[in-house]
Amino acid sequence: MANIHEDITFSNNIYTDIYKEDFDNCIFSGCDFSNAKATFCSFTDCEFIDCNIAMTDFSQSTFNNIQFKNCKVLGVKFNYCHDFIFEVGFDNCILDYSSFEKRKMPKTTFKNSSLKGVDFGDTDLKQSGFINCNLDEAIFYNTKLQEVNFTSAHNYRIDLTQNQTKKARFSRDGLEGLLSHFDIIIE
Repeated sequence: MANIHEDITFSNNIYTDIYKEDFDNCIFSGCDFSNAKATFCSFTDCEFIDCNIAMTDFSQSTFNNIQFKNCKVLGVKFNYCHDFIFEVGFDNCILDYSSFEKRKMPKTTFKNSSLKGVDFGDTDLKQSGFINCNLDEAIFYNTKLQEVNFTSAHNYRIDLTQNQTKKARFSRDGLEGLLSHFDIIIE
């Protein structure tokens, strides 16, 4: 049976191993989860603020209405999270080399964040937004990008023939990242 934590603020804690814990309406502030295991956990209506979540293993954990703010989220394999519910948002985070492969996460907001080398292969991102985000080397393959807002994103390279992009929004400055797969010269 899982330990249940409700309406608690955790400040400056260091975590190494969390197993079958439920967190409901909790705030994690300044906590260090780096290289920790937080497996088979449930996070509902929680906020992670100023946390180090680099290389954390969230295998089979659920994220229901979770906000990450000012967090270091390097190399996290969100694709290993439980499939049932996955609802997250990121503001001013470093998500470099994380993976959302095969996640269903429509209407997700990524804001003021670095997403270098992030894997979005086979991901459903319909109606999501990348607001002022760096998408250098991010992987988009067979990704559902319908109605996604890329107008203020930069450094993306998206092969329009390998992704579903109907009604996605791009800025004129980003056209090079859409045409690079066609081996043409843009001057």
